[in-house]
Amino acid sequence: MNRSRAKRVERLSSRYLWAGGAMVSITDKEFRQLSDYIQSNYGIHLKDEKQSLITGRLHLVLHQMNFNTFTEYFNYLVSDRSGNAVETLIDKITTNHTFFMRETKHFELMKEKVLFSLANTIKDKDLRIWSAGCSSGEEPYTLAMLIDEFLGPQKAFWDAKILATDISGRVLDMASKGVYPNEAIDSLPSHWKLNYFKKISADKSVIIDKIRQEVIFRKLNLMEEAFPFKKKFHVIFCRNVMIYFDAPTKMELVSKFYELTEPGGYLFIGHSESLDRDKTRYKYIMPAVYRKE
Repeated sequence: MNRSRAKRVERLSSRYLWAGGAMVSITDKEFRQLSDYIQSNYGIHLKDEKQSLITGRLHLVLHQMNFNTFTEYFNYLVSDRSGNAVETLIDKITTNHTFFMRETKHFELMKEKVLFSLANTIKDKDLRIWSAGCSSGEEPYTLAMLIDEFLGPQKAFWDAKILATDISGRVLDMASKGVYPNEAIDSLPSHWKLNYFKKISADKSVIIDKIRQEVIFRKLNLMEEAFPFKKKFHVIFCRNVMIYFDAPTKMELVSKFYELTEPGGYLFIGHSESLDRDKTRYKYIMPAVYRKE
């Protein structure tokens, strides 16, 4: 981009940013009040340096609601019983960025070792996998396709549905539809694109019902004191979620995961995340992969 064009883009960006009215500033006290609320209820830890980021991301929300201060906004947030205010807040302060086959080595391990082992040890053919923080669905759908291919004709004898949870109803609604831009599936194996997707327009494809029906989407806050699960899981994926948590919150969640993991089961986390091996009961297997012995 040449310099004159860059300046034009900068002017346009500035104009659109301020088109909704003057930016509402947030005081230190208001920031602490909001950040404490978010951490207490949703585990997300906002450091002091995030103050300007939060102001920018919530600017349009305050303008649309005609709030002149963050105190007015906070009072609305805690009094709203519909859940819409909190959902908008979480969507604004987190990044729902994911893609098919993200961190490929995890899926290679699933195919070459984990599924092979589980297929030979699960006697009742009830395979339980949880995608926690599933965002727009690419992770659980990748797992569903992987399992379908791995089990082949034997799939009919298995209950291998995947539980996929997220705190955001908006992304869960997107995920349940299973519609993705064609460029989003370009990196998938050709036979997956042929067997598991159907083009619905020139630029979009939808996952076939056979795979969509293997994923159960539910709204869940990972900060709930107790999870509503009757059975333990053989595999838990919780990747690039705990980057938002401080160390105590992360370890508390990992402890809950451990209690919900079957002996011999696995926990997959993001490559930008790690567990303190001296504190976790999981055994380290490889980067971002742990096992309950």
